[in-house]
Amino acid sequence: MRLTAEPAFVLHTRPWRETSLLVEVLSAAHGRVGLLARGVQGARRQPLRAALQPLQFIRFDALWRGELARLVAAEAADVAPRLTGEASLGAFYLNELTLRLAPRQVQQPELFVAYAKARERLRAGDALGWILRRFERDLLDALGVGFEWYCDGDGVAIDPAARYRLDPEHGPRRLLMDRGQADRSDAATGRALLALAEDRMPEREDMPALRRALRGVLVHHLGARGLKSWEMLGSLARLMPEPPSPSMDAAQDGG
Repeated sequence: MRLTAEPAFVLHTRPWRETSLLVEVLSAAHGRVGLLARGVQGARRQPLRAALQPLQFIRFDALWRGELARLVAAEAADVAPRLTGEASLGAFYLNELTLRLAPRQVQQPELFVAYAKARERLRAGDALGWILRRFERDLLDALGVGFEWYCDGDGVAIDPAARYRLDPEHGPRRLLMDRGQADRSDAATGRALLALAEDRMPEREDMPALRRALRGVLVHHLGARGLKSWEMLGSLARLMPEPPSPSMDAAQDGG
């Protein structure tokens, strides 16, 4: 099968043999696709290499045979966001999470749209923690393992004043204080879940617990091997001489 002018976002690129690259992209019509880009070394191929950098939006031609498609041509379709610091780590997290959880060759238009929105929010400099929480929500929904955020796993309406743990298989579970549940650090507030459902940025004090609650769900779907971006964000937070900024606090450990 031949793919022509297929729009996609570059998720990851790594060298293969001496002159080639293995590239993972999130395409509009075919979901995550693995591409083999042969012979990309040399000055004349520099525009192609530049187009295959992570976060770049491209249009590509390829011949699809087996698990990998052979890249024929690719060109940048816009100017990729120029990110530094926390935003750069956030972009790395978006790419890594998508790469790990999105199956190959499964059309997922909702995920493509969610990634495009997150990418533009990074470009605009929106609050990093909120960008990541929205993308995590949209990713889970696109993969068919999200929740009905307005109610708990039993169909009872979310109480803004209560706290909830996110059970990956059941949905939000309300904490009952009379059962002695002392550790509530990974329990999101009901008002944070409702804000997430309504696409409103939660209160600042609710963001850390929402991050931890969503991370528990992601860990369940990722399996035993975590994400490198979590390790990087955690290490950065430990090296900072001052307490983390609100955006870093919202980003570390959860993406």
